[in-house]
Amino acid sequence: LPKAAPPAPKSASLSAAKTVPQALKAALRRAARARRRRGAGLRGKRAAHLAARQLLARVPIMPGRVVALYWPFGSELDPRPLIRPLISQRRAVIALPVVTAEGKPLIFRRFRPGARLFPSPRGMLAPGPLARTLTPDLVLVPLLAYDRAGNRLGSGAGFYDRTLKALRRCRRVGAIGFAFAAQAVPVLPAEPFDERLDWIVNETSVRKTQ
Repeated sequence: LPKAAPPAPKSASLSAAKTVPQALKAALRRAARARRRRGAGLRGKRAAHLAARQLLARVPIMPGRVVALYWPFGSELDPRPLIRPLISQRRAVIALPVVTAEGKPLIFRRFRPGARLFPSPRGMLAPGPLARTLTPDLVLVPLLAYDRAGNRLGSGAGFYDRTLKALRRCRRVGAIGFAFAAQAVPVLPAEPFDERLDWIVNETSVRKTQ
């Protein structure tokens, strides 16, 4: 018999060596969407401000860094309370993601408070084509669920995994999962193409995973 692999730490994901059955992922997404809706319904606006404070207090962001946020969609935890403090306190440059085509990495365009946003594919609001395209140093990532090891369950389109992989080929780019505490799960299945989070921020805590 082949020699058994060493046991994974308790916070590790399920094996990334195999493709996870789509039926399993679909079931996980249904359950995760329900948890996120409950979290948004119970603490939505308050949680957004608390999570913003957690991030600003505990995630190191050097002056002048490009920080990619996202415009909230549906029951996603709202990162907009971060915009003005990041600009005024950290002198950060804010960018928002833009979907250019299915199956392609996201691009990021500069956003200034008050600027007009336009609908992009999949319903995301994003800066228009006249806004400057930027390469982020930190990417705030929306999600359906996360575990302590930094594994993330997304919506299934793969945009953020493709984007982080492309960015990380060229430079060090940090990924911050921004979510409700209720979205945490003990362990998530991971696949070879999944990109892990460096930080997880919710309304009650901050965790560095890598």
